[in-house]
Amino acid sequence: MRGRAAPLWFALLVVLVVVAPFLTSNYRSYQLGFVAVYLIALCGLDLLTGFTGQISLGHGAFMGIGAYTTTILVVDHGWRDLWTIPVAGVVAGVIGIAFGLPATRFAGPYLALATFAIPLSLIGILKRFPHFTGGNIGKNLPQLHSEFGWSTNPSIWFYTVTWVVALVMFPLAFLIARGRFGRSLRAVRDSEIAATANGISTALVKTAAFGVSAFYCGVAGALYAIGITYVNPDTFPIDLSILLIVGIVVGGAGSLYGMVFGALFVEFIRISWGPALLDLFSKVHHVNTHAPGSGLVVYGVVLLVVLYAAPAGVAGLVGLARSRFTAVGRPGGAPSQSARTPI
Repeated sequence: MRGRAAPLWFALLVVLVVVAPFLTSNYRSYQLGFVAVYLIALCGLDLLTGFTGQISLGHGAFMGIGAYTTTILVVDHGWRDLWTIPVAGVVAGVIGIAFGLPATRFAGPYLALATFAIPLSLIGILKRFPHFTGGNIGKNLPQLHSEFGWSTNPSIWFYTVTWVVALVMFPLAFLIARGRFGRSLRAVRDSEIAATANGISTALVKTAAFGVSAFYCGVAGALYAIGITYVNPDTFPIDLSILLIVGIVVGGAGSLYGMVFGALFVEFIRISWGPALLDLFSKVHHVNTHAPGSGLVVYGVVLLVVLYAAPAGVAGLVGLARSRFTAVGRPGGAPSQSARTPI
């Protein structure tokens, strides 16, 4: 979104967030709380993939790092869960920077393969140190409950906490994308040679992008752990990282507002839309859709459909509709020159 439209769209999002709990059930509000969790994670991943052009298949692992940081601090050290959220982000961010330093030597599919090793390694590490992580069994957090003297349903409390954090980190990502650092990200994405010629350290920018995106995913993972009150190595499977990438494509890579649609997709494709598509397919073709990996088939099909019908995602469709609307009244109905995917 450009110009004065961005604050208006953000105000509309805030209004929808405030009104939603009054129009839905407690369970639906609980689900919408996870939409906020995925929105935070997708904003971070979009800064890396959409704005910097670095494909990552390992950011589900950074969510896992944040979740385990929160769980260990709460269960083993008695911290209040809310105070662990920024710490989880910092821990994930530091690990993201540590990974980003050597990863700057890779690009394209080589970088994707390198990042794919992160969730594979994390699962092994979590199982290797059971005295610290709980091993295969995992760890349980305290049940959801409202705090600070506010007596409300735990689902509403979780919804409130997640969306308060999301509505802080969402405009923060917007400021990053619009600032000097954001311009450096886009310069590296468009042409590393040109960026270097203009005095931009591509290695530093890529490493910082990894750190910022991992920080966002760490915060999202902390909130996720608080919401489900339980973590084990299977809580953050490899396909979560793939699903986050699909969410980026569905929302529109390089568009932060598009991540709202991507977050809705990531949450509901797993619990309702995906199973419904699988059941429909099984009824038509009589295929066993409950076999392991069936969900990945749905993600792949959706990804192919989106890439074919709307290469720029939902944000691209919105930008195209806006440009055609503003073209009405122009001589010859010429579309706007700025009909690009909005930030």
